[in-house]
Amino acid sequence: MKILKRLLLLTFTGIILGGVFLYHIYNQINTPYPINSPKEITISKGATLNQIAHTLKQNSLIKNTYLFIIYARISKISSDLKAGEYLFDSPKSIPEIAYILKEGKVIKRSITIPEGKALVEILEIINKHPHLKGEITVSIKEGDILPETYVFASGTTRNEIIKQATLAMEKTLNNAYKNLSSDSPIKTKQELLILASIIEKETGLKNERSLVASVFINRLKIGMRLQTDPTVIYAVTNGKMNLERALLKKDLTYDSPYNTYVYNGLPPTPICSPGTDAINAATNPSDTKYLYFVADGITGGHRFATNLQEHNKNVALYRKARK
Repeated sequence: MKILKRLLLLTFTGIILGGVFLYHIYNQINTPYPINSPKEITISKGATLNQIAHTLKQNSLIKNTYLFIIYARISKISSDLKAGEYLFDSPKSIPEIAYILKEGKVIKRSITIPEGKALVEILEIINKHPHLKGEITVSIKEGDILPETYVFASGTTRNEIIKQATLAMEKTLNNAYKNLSSDSPIKTKQELLILASIIEKETGLKNERSLVASVFINRLKIGMRLQTDPTVIYAVTNGKMNLERALLKKDLTYDSPYNTYVYNGLPPTPICSPGTDAINAATNPSDTKYLYFVADGITGGHRFATNLQEHNKNVALYRKARK
């Protein structure tokens, strides 16, 4: 009888101790481990569960590697943890960390290509981005890239960003071209892109783009030279678009197919990467009879005219405003 009582006591004690132990383990697994500051970690491609656990501990995100390993195996997610860069900016429990790694909630980087940048400028932006990898080896032409903010994860190459941006431009251009009027002098998607690039460089005001577009459309319809300064700058700078001085009168006679003061029609290629608004403006110009425009010198906008006499008055107002 005494032996039975002792066995029962030992069994009961074992159950109590086991319960206390399991409760302690449960608490360690589910209690967020405190961190002093945000942590960025990298889980390498092909990393084992042990290596992932050690990375977490080295960065003070977990206290015990074995508990993380046990949890991952019991939860059957040990093979689902994804490589990448992760940001932990607040304390997380082991299940929370495991969930983040399983879902691949990696740090999202971004790169912004501003509207109206020439190809040489865009390539410089992409090359200087610290979180993109590899050299640019893909073939790319002026106007191929859609200005936009592109989000990417660790390991993304510069070529991949360029491919994403060129596909975005192709899609945008295709959609816009479908809406092109049948009586438009613009007959190809390339011509649409070229005109949009000129509009982009002529005005940064969204509400003016369709008016600027109407001037160029009207000129093209009657065979009048476009006479737009940005094409001259593109010609004089060999596509760099940074003249670093005022445009001179002699520049307007510079012999280049991009000089729309010298040659009729559109230049042979775009002069920059136009944004969606400029492309849409080229597709849907305002219905006007305008043939001229000049900066107002006050608001950053322009004054428009249907004839040379009216335009000359606007030029005089611009010069007066400049003084």
